[in-house]
Amino acid sequence: MDKVRKPKNIFVKGPISPEKIAQSIANHSAKTDIGGHSIFLGQVRADQKEAGQVMGIDYTAYEEMALEKAFEIREAIFAKYPLTCMHMYHSLGEVKTGELCLFVFTSSKHRKAAMEACEELVERIKAELPIWGKEILDSDQHVWKVNT
Repeated sequence: MDKVRKPKNIFVKGPISPEKIAQSIANHSAKTDIGGHSIFLGQVRADQKEAGQVMGIDYTAYEEMALEKAFEIREAIFAKYPLTCMHMYHSLGEVKTGELCLFVFTSSKHRKAAMEACEELVERIKAELPIWGKEILDSDQHVWKVNT
């Protein structure tokens, strides 16, 4: 019997805590059919811009559309790769430099599928989800972030 997947809320208010990541990893220790996990952690960089240094990013999203698109991406990745589990979380609101704003976690029986799925998932999140980041500068100005 196929498992029915439902859209999940991928958004976390503020930075993603190391405790949330640790708990997610710990929750998988009982799943003994998993042989490999791949994890991507996105962290806010203190880039130097023409108008000042980045002190943080204020993330906003068209949430309903982003959740629908995240579900579509999730389903496509599950259809393409033999994954056991997949988790993705993205921050909303202000995240300071050095803090985590994106957590992607894929699991599979074998490492290669987990690693390839994780990479594709990160690229699709960055390219396709309606999430915007306003970089907050030390000069009290801001610039809209371009995903790279």
